[in-house]
Amino acid sequence: MVSTVPTPQTGAEPVYPSSDGKPVAETFVHLYAMLVTIEVLTQYLQGQQATVLGNQFMYYNQGFPHMRVAPDVMVVFGVEPGGRDNYKIWEEGEVPSVVFEMTSKGTRSKDEVFKKTLYAQLGVQEYWLFDPKNEWLEPALQGYRLRSDPEEPYYEPIGDGICEPLQLRLVHEGQLIGFYRQDNDERLLIPSELAIALKQEALARQQAERQAEEERQRAEIAERAQLETQQKLERLQAKLKELGVDPEDIEK
Repeated sequence: MVSTVPTPQTGAEPVYPSSDGKPVAETFVHLYAMLVTIEVLTQYLQGQQATVLGNQFMYYNQGFPHMRVAPDVMVVFGVEPGGRDNYKIWEEGEVPSVVFEMTSKGTRSKDEVFKKTLYAQLGVQEYWLFDPKNEWLEPALQGYRLRSDPEEPYYEPIGDGICEPLQLRLVHEGQLIGFYRQDNDERLLIPSELAIALKQEALARQQAERQAEEERQRAEIAERAQLETQQKLERLQAKLKELGVDPEDIEK
């Protein structure tokens, strides 16, 4: 069992490092999966009292800098949005609701045993393992939901792919996790797709604005032409009257 209970400390408050100098991820594939997950969830939770953090130290015992863990991705509700140098549970007052680990053969033991046990004891509601290179985990995406136990909390496998805290359905899609809204099953766009969608939206808006401007100009030209015709007709009628001709007699 991983101890999470602090013991009294004396002296000055210790330093809580934000980095240990080690690589952020084992491979580019793991790094890409992590960064895309962070960006997708950050966009999804925009405007909410929540934050999405990646590969940052989370300290869980005040006074013990060595008691820390660095989730690849963690989602925390009930806190100010935005990044942090590190995350101290006793300062924030909230434990992550969801944690994602981009697992590999090299991290398998730590992800399956140490982190799984620690996150359960800390009260993380859901723990998701994703193997973007399909090295050992089958299926490559597996989720676990916390179950309370009088003696010790534990995780049960999630069978339907639903992440309850996020209200999203998670799917293994190549080297990435696909996220789908539960309310309408809409897929959340990854950054590259979002950039294309925003560009297409901007182009469509520009085209609509051009069409609206062209229609406005055509309406102005038609109105001006109608006004000029009316003015010519009035001048002609006035000229006829000067010559003693009643314009209405001509129309008859």
